[in-house]
Amino acid sequence: MPNPKKIALAYSGGLDTSIIIPWLKEHYHCDVVAVCGDIGQGDEELAGLEAKARKTGASEVYIEDLREEFVTQYLWRLVRAGGIYEDKYLLGTSIARPLLALAHGCTGKGNDQVRFELTYKALAPHLPVIAPWREWSIVSREDALEYAAQKNVPVSQSTKKIYSRDRDIWHISHEGGALEDPANAAPDEIWMLTSSAKEAPDKPAEVTIGFEKGVPVSLDGQQLMSGVTLLEKLNKLGGQHGIGRIDLVENRFVGMKSRGCYETPGGTLIMAAHRELEALTLDKNTLHYKQRLALDYAEMVYNGLWFTPLREALDAFFEELSQTTTGEVTLRLYKGNLDPVSRKSPYSLYSLDIASFTMGSSYDQKDARGFINLIGLPIQVRALLESKKSGKPAAQA
Repeated sequence: MPNPKKIALAYSGGLDTSIIIPWLKEHYHCDVVAVCGDIGQGDEELAGLEAKARKTGASEVYIEDLREEFVTQYLWRLVRAGGIYEDKYLLGTSIARPLLALAHGCTGKGNDQVRFELTYKALAPHLPVIAPWREWSIVSREDALEYAAQKNVPVSQSTKKIYSRDRDIWHISHEGGALEDPANAAPDEIWMLTSSAKEAPDKPAEVTIGFEKGVPVSLDGQQLMSGVTLLEKLNKLGGQHGIGRIDLVENRFVGMKSRGCYETPGGTLIMAAHRELEALTLDKNTLHYKQRLALDYAEMVYNGLWFTPLREALDAFFEELSQTTTGEVTLRLYKGNLDPVSRKSPYSLYSLDIASFTMGSSYDQKDARGFINLIGLPIQVRALLESKKSGKPAAQA
């Protein structure tokens, strides 16, 4: 691969990207431009980032505020689709990667290398990709820490506290260290956004989330200025009440199993409210078909197939279905538990006259006999055929 004059590095300030800057300069003899997308990592993670990047050798540093774009163009699409990977994971890291794709510090075992590089192929197929973890002799976190010490690169990790984390406005993930063995309980120290059930308030809280065409737009009846503000408020509330913790052994795209712990407080509330609203506004066949497609959508996001015609087509499908997903859902939060309290929509398909145990004029119970006879006809024919073959009455066959 020819040596480039400049390399753009997706820079987070963590252990991997911090040591990559001096490594790139040493091995490629080029300028390194550190680029950080602010997608809600928080002030603590972003504080001093530019100074740190320059101190470790970056010639230029760019920190771009991408929060609103991330929420409206990525997260709300995920919400409309109802995409959840392997029943638990709300795709907090996966959904962010298409927005942040640059030269990267992903390991050769991880999913992120796939997500980043499939994005390059879709948007800039002419650019060469440098992935140091596939080139250098560093093979462990301990090696990375040793290299950081040699190059005087300041890092917060240590050999005793060596968790790998990824944070954005949707979630935070925790991997590595004691979590690598799925037999180990997740240490209390890893959790950063959510309270434990024991520490959560003894009094439950309720929150009402309003949607317009599948997109969250209000809290407790108050229209909010931005999706970022809405999500930040729900993160705080959900975190206080211990909402959104999961411990997952997942199947990575590259073929192995891995164990991670995730905190998604606001996202868990939004996804739950959205499901409750769709249960009210979508007919049976449409809802069940959408649920099947949601599995495909989640897998596509997880596998890095964002910039594909299929994902765009599925988004168009989910957008069309969301035309009636308007209304309000009230949730009760208590010590890590989440329950729906109220669902309202001007497009509700729920008919009290039909659903009530009190017999109304809209449903004639006598219709059920013909309905059952028609539905059961294939079953009845098969039973009679088996009876003739065995020579026994159908009840004994």
